[in-house]
Amino acid sequence: MAKLITGIQQLGIGISNVHEAWKWYREAFSMNVPIFEEAATAALMLPYTGGEPRDRHAVLAVNLQGGSGFEIWQYTSRTPVAADFEIKLGDLGIFAGKVRTTNVDATYKEFKSRKYNILTELAESPSGKKHFFLSDPYGNVFEVVEDDYVYIAGKELTGGPSGAILGVSDIEKSLTLYRDILGYDDIIYDKTGTFDDFKGIPGGDREFRRMLIGHKEARKGAFSQMFGPSQLELVQLKGGETRKMFENRMWGDLGYIHLCFDIIEMRALRNECKSKGFPFTVDAGEHFDMGEAAGTFAYIEDPDGTLIEFVESFKVPIAKKIGFYLDMKKRDSSKVLPKWMLRFLRFNRVKN
Repeated sequence: MAKLITGIQQLGIGISNVHEAWKWYREAFSMNVPIFEEAATAALMLPYTGGEPRDRHAVLAVNLQGGSGFEIWQYTSRTPVAADFEIKLGDLGIFAGKVRTTNVDATYKEFKSRKYNILTELAESPSGKKHFFLSDPYGNVFEVVEDDYVYIAGKELTGGPSGAILGVSDIEKSLTLYRDILGYDDIIYDKTGTFDDFKGIPGGDREFRRMLIGHKEARKGAFSQMFGPSQLELVQLKGGETRKMFENRMWGDLGYIHLCFDIIEMRALRNECKSKGFPFTVDAGEHFDMGEAAGTFAYIEDPDGTLIEFVESFKVPIAKKIGFYLDMKKRDSSKVLPKWMLRFLRFNRVKN
């Protein structure tokens, strides 16, 4: 069977206090349903953790209105390190997470009333969609984007993440991964210039080429409807110097540490990535336990060294209180899970 990309599973965020940060993400973005919470040792990430296993505590949380999750990740065996320079738009790596909302005007108004750190005015992007930028208390930038997609309707202001903004050195080179392997085959816009909707974010007043890419066909697979459609914006600085956001730091340090895709058929993906010049740099093999969940995972680097994770899920906790765990090996994982089944996740919801 060929590999299948079912959607963006999560954005990894390195944090200094996992529970404090998760509380803020529950309040701001309703990321209140934990898929797993685990304290363990990251023993397989040695290329990115200084050659040593490192202890960490992580929570993977989602919002049932639809979207990917946040993997909120904290070192516990060392103090996580911040960049020693101001990260600016155009620097190489994940600059911002995109968060969807069906009512961007109301969300903007509410976030301003809460005294969140709003970076830009409410404005239109080149696609004509309204959006704005804010940062969390830890300096991570988020783009809140007008988006009608809803998985399970609720009263939340936002859904979950619907993509990311990535700084790249060469958009054409980056497309060999994001288009040719990950399936972002729809160019929504490709513009070069200075942009009013970027003004207010660090480095946003400079000249960029920016390309927003999506996928022409809906993703398939068990969790594809919960993740929903996603878009990536590739941003290339025109003139001036860029820096790698994680230069001289470890994976898991402060900031966006990876972009993770939920996939089916890791063996086929392993072969495809290798044949197209993106070999796995970390490979968990056939099986890996993640506390209450299980599966396997791998990492590659994009052309600028940004970490892309792949996860194939084998066991997923749905309603832990009643012992309802989903065994993906006993199902056709290419078929969409019924919505009634994933509604059980609401019983895991954590309130502030």
